[in-house]
Order: sequence, then C-alpha cells, then structure tokens
Amino acid sequence: MLKGKRVVIGISGGIAAYKIAFLIRILKQKGAEVKCVLTPASSDFITPLTVSTLSQNPAHIDFWNKDNGEWTNHVDLGAWGDVMLLAPLTANTLAKIANGFCDNLLTATYLSAKCPVFIAPAMDLDMYAHDTTNENLSKVEAHGVHIIPAEDGFLASGLIGKGRMAEPETIVEHLETFFELNQSMKGQKVLVTAGPTYEAIDPVRFIGNHSTGKMGFALVDNLLKRGAEVILITGPTKCKLHHKNLTRIEIKTANEMLEAAEKYFPECNGGIFSAAVSDYRPKNIATQKIKKSSNEMNIEMVKNPDVLKTIGGIKKKHQFLVGFALETNNALEYGAEKLKKKNLDLIVINSLEDEGAGFGHDTNKISLLDFNNKTTTFELSSKKVVAKNILDYLMKLTK
Repeated sequence: MLKGKRVVIGISGGIAAYKIAFLIRILKQKGAEVKCVLTPASSDFITPLTVSTLSQNPAHIDFWNKDNGEWTNHVDLGAWGDVMLLAPLTANTLAKIANGFCDNLLTATYLSAKCPVFIAPAMDLDMYAHDTTNENLSKVEAHGVHIIPAEDGFLASGLIGKGRMAEPETIVEHLETFFELNQSMKGQKVLVTAGPTYEAIDPVRFIGNHSTGKMGFALVDNLLKRGAEVILITGPTKCKLHHKNLTRIEIKTANEMLEAAEKYFPECNGGIFSAAVSDYRPKNIATQKIKKSSNEMNIEMVKNPDVLKTIGGIKKKHQFLVGFALETNNALEYGAEKLKKKNLDLIVINSLEDEGAGFGHDTNKISLLDFNNKTTTFELSSKKVVAKNILDYLMKLTK
C-alpha cells in the first residue's frame, strides 16, 4: 500500500526522534520514498547524517545550504509528498503549526504542503493533557490534519502516562490505512444521524435515552477518511469531531431531526441513520417548571414522526439508506421487519442481550442484514472497527 508513495517526515526536537531511524527503515522496506525535514533542535536527538543515510535523500534543516549557498525550496518539498508526517511533534512545534508560525524550514514546509498531513505528538503527560495542547490539537484537526494519538508508557521524565509517540509500526499502520481508504468515497456526500433526541416535558426536564453518539461519530470519522463529504445531524452528545469536509447540524427533538434530514438528504448519495430517535413526546410542554405537588405525575404522550421511514419514502434509486435496530429480544426478526418497512438497503442490528454492545460502550457487536436477505454477523469489536466493517460491506453492496 505504501509502494511508490512519497513521504515527507518533519522531525522536531524531542527524545522520540531516535525512533525515526526505525520508521524510515520500515517505510523504505515497504517501497516508499522518504525525504526528511528537521528542526534545528531535532539534530540533538538524531543526526542529519543518520536520516540522510537511511532515507537515501539529503536531510533538510536550514533554508539554505551553508556549504554551497543553495536555497532549500520548502514549496517544492511541500508539493513533492503524497503525505507529510510530523513525528515526533513536540508541544512547541504543535503550537506553531496550530497558529500559523513560520520560523523554520519544517513549519514553512508544513504551510506549503498540498498533501494530507499526519502528526504523531510526543511530550510529557502533563503537557499532553494540558488544555492548551488540547486546543491546539483541535485546531489542527479542524484544518484536516490527521492525529496519531500519543500512547501510554514510560516517559523520558521517568513518569508513566500518556505522551509517548506512537511506535513506528503503529504510525506506518495509520498511513497504510489512510492510503487504503483514501479516495474510495471521494465525490460522495453522505448524511449521518447520531446521538439521542430529547423531548421537553417542561423547561427543565426532558424524555430521552442513553445514546452517546459514539457509533455515529465513528461512522463519520471513517467516511471522512474515505474522502466523503459528510453532513452530520446530531442530538445532544459530548462527542467531538472536526474536519473541513464535515458539516455538523445540532438538533434536540425528533421533529428537528426530521426537518434537517428532509432538507439535506435529497442532495446526498445516501444516508446512515444511527441516531436513537425518541418514539414519543409529551403532547403538551409546560411553560414553567412542574412543581412536585403530588405523588404521581401523568404525562400524555403522542407519537413522533418516524424519521427513517419518512426518508425511506423519498429515497431515489441512486441513493443508499442504512438504518440501525437496537433490540432487547428477537433482534434479527425485528430488524428484518424494519428493513422492509423503511425501504432500507442495509440494517445494522445489535442487541442489548450482548455484553459490550449498545449505548455508552466503546465496543459493539453487530449483524448486518441487506436487501438480498443476507445476514452477516461480526464479533465484538471497537466501534471504530465496527464502523469500518459497516462501510466496507456497504461499498461492496452498492457497487
């Protein structure tokens, strides 16, 4: 997957720079071309000679070569790569790229890069957990930069915690996954619904469910990695995701979700409806907080619109539609019924009977039922893996 790919590695001044020798060796063994740009401080941890020998290309550290006076063209470097990787990325260099500072060859090359950019942060645990670092990571992520998270382990300070640069093998795996997925859905626009909906009882209370939005956001993340443009309609959630190809629309109620879905679905190639929509809402919403005046409170409920069924009714032949069914019993039976009634191409079925599946977990166990009546069951996996499995299946189904 990396054969013939051109990788620009930006090395900043952290102890993890010593691992870059191993990273370059792995990339070269997989057939990639490698060019390296170093900050002046990084040469205290790995020498330009080591980098140039392993990469079989000159190591660039200054804007000009002091021996012959030639200018190092950062624009050419930024245009050369199929991908740029900043590893290790120190807190200092992170702050610079997040805020547009350009005071060395590495930051100039970053600002000139026309290719996708990956970063592998490396710093002490308190620095990595600092609010400023989180803000800077969010900034670069919003600019479309791919983050390879730091790992837990022993740190140079002697402490143990999160801040170690991802291992070279892990970094290469991220790059391979990117090139495997990238462009496979470029040019497609997909609508995704996620999270719960809340139906107000009064200005203080509401009726809702335990959905966190984690599954929907994992799907959005994978769609973006495949090059798709995504319109995300989400209920209240703590999940965060930033990307230049992501439009996020926040709603609270089922009616608001339906209104947004009806507006945006016609312009999309398809939709994945993972939101847990409230089936009922209070008939009357109190304008003031209801006081605790008796031992019982009766709330008259009315049925909410069926968002997925409504969208299934307006779906065109060229569009795909994926729904979710979370059941407590007879999951496959109820899922098959929903597939037909709601005009779906694929339904993702999971059951609260399965440990580790359903709301709030970082894992899920699913079965996929398609319009050909074929059922495929997957083992319990992280929601990121589940999202990949769903989209891999969908792409084969809709070819």
